[in-house]
Amino acid sequence: MIADSRDRLNPRLLDPRHVTGAITDRIHDLALATRIDGGYMVAVLSGALDITCAPDLRERFLRLLRPATSRLVIDLSLVGHTDASGLAVLVGTARRARLLGGSLRLAAPTPAMTKALRAAGLDMQLDIFPTVQSAIRSPAPA
Repeated sequence: MIADSRDRLNPRLLDPRHVTGAITDRIHDLALATRIDGGYMVAVLSGALDITCAPDLRERFLRLLRPATSRLVIDLSLVGHTDASGLAVLVGTARRARLLGGSLRLAAPTPAMTKALRAAGLDMQLDIFPTVQSAIRSPAPA
């Protein structure tokens, strides 16, 4: 389902700096906006990344990742909460991106997301950047 102005999206998601040319989708209580920027597919999440949306979000990410679009940045700046199933989506998406010869980069995690990523040890396994632009501009690891 494509979201329109009647949906209760976070106002920041509607800011043109964040979603110019984007496609916005609702997955339960999570909003997903995607766009292409600097050769990366950028996915902006807003809401709770938890068990209620995890299966559908996993499917969306798997459909986004193709050999031609295997470099993905997930903007976590608007995610207020996550649980183990939400973290599992991130791990599975990273694995799929690598299998396609691409990468997953997480950008601008909220304090709650940072805490969850650290508690699960994912801060050592996933590439995390302070901003979307730094994730896009940073060179690939050697």
